[in-house]
Amino acid sequence: MATVALVGTCDTKLEELLFLRSQILQHEGLQVLMIDVGRNPVSHEAITITQPELISEYRGDDTTLGPSTLPRGDLIKFMSSCATKAIQSLFSAGLIHGIISAGGSGGTSLAATAMRSALPIGFPKLIVSTVASGNTGPYVGEADIAMLYSVVDIAGLNSVLREVLSNAAASIAAAAQGYALRHSQSAVQPDETEKKKKRIGITMFGVTTPAVDAIRRYLPQDKYETLVFHATGHGGRAMERLIREGAIDAVIDLTTTEICDLIVPGGVMSAGPGRLSAAAEAGIPCLVSLGATDMVNFGPKETVPERYAGRKLYVHNPAVTLMRVDIEEARKVGEFIAGKLKGSKEPRMVQMWIPRGGVSVISKAGGIFEDKKADEVLFETIREGLKGSVVRVVDDERDINDEEFARDIAGALDDLVGKS
Repeated sequence: MATVALVGTCDTKLEELLFLRSQILQHEGLQVLMIDVGRNPVSHEAITITQPELISEYRGDDTTLGPSTLPRGDLIKFMSSCATKAIQSLFSAGLIHGIISAGGSGGTSLAATAMRSALPIGFPKLIVSTVASGNTGPYVGEADIAMLYSVVDIAGLNSVLREVLSNAAASIAAAAQGYALRHSQSAVQPDETEKKKKRIGITMFGVTTPAVDAIRRYLPQDKYETLVFHATGHGGRAMERLIREGAIDAVIDLTTTEICDLIVPGGVMSAGPGRLSAAAEAGIPCLVSLGATDMVNFGPKETVPERYAGRKLYVHNPAVTLMRVDIEEARKVGEFIAGKLKGSKEPRMVQMWIPRGGVSVISKAGGIFEDKKADEVLFETIREGLKGSVVRVVDDERDINDEEFARDIAGALDDLVGKS
């Protein structure tokens, strides 16, 4: 028997939530655990954890807060905290196998926060939302939350909403049953060879794809499983999260471009100030390079902030415009990287590889982003910043996408893993 947690604001969406519950229960072998996260208490036999029970059990040490008079933003923060603790408890006890919610922007924010915080990647998560056709990044973040656009508002049942909710119910029912089966005691276990493989996180961008493809070929397939993360902000955060969850054993952080978008105001692909932190804190083998640190990412060309008029721009595609990092920005990027690597728990497990021939396809000799002065400032800042530490710095004359550079990167990582 698989159990789906259904999270929603029963004081405003009870009719819709009950319909969603009924559609999940149409599928054989499913049961529903319903959690009320609304502002006002609701009494109904279908609610498993009522709002007062949720607050009483999971509010934490703060005994003064209460939802009835809280402003909307504070209410969402408070109830998402309670919901997070409840869902963590249910998951840890093995009592749920999937989770679903339905709501507007507030309910979506509340449910998404709880799902991101309480549940690991791989656990089925689905939100039916009125905002799912827009920018879902703030809700999904680095997690694997599936979002389904409700088409009409979740404000009374009608023929359209019934179809959408029925599809959502079928989706989470199948996912929960699959998860329960995979994680049951009778599930087929991976063979010993697969279990012994080390999981290697690798960061990639379009302009470093040749290098990553080559690294994957050179890493022995019988020893390693590679997890490639697209360095678009969410990709970097996802890798950091999986390292903290113990799902990655070593890292080839080849493409550290997200740091440029953190350092340069307006960049749209920052992974936040925690980038490069997880591997350093975990002390796992970590080989870092400077892939795509020549560029900052913006949207379509017309969205590039006016302050950057006159800077060197390159239209990567209609949705992405790149701006060349200048000397001062390169210095700040180098300081950030060196500072993070110096703080590693196991600095002997860390290496910095500097590809002097170019950090991307378009910054090597003759490329549109070639700028030897800016690159040298980046390289020298990192070398100076790591001086006196035991982090190994490898100065290499090749560019980052050179086939032999990739081969040596793979070999160096293999050596580090052996030493660990």
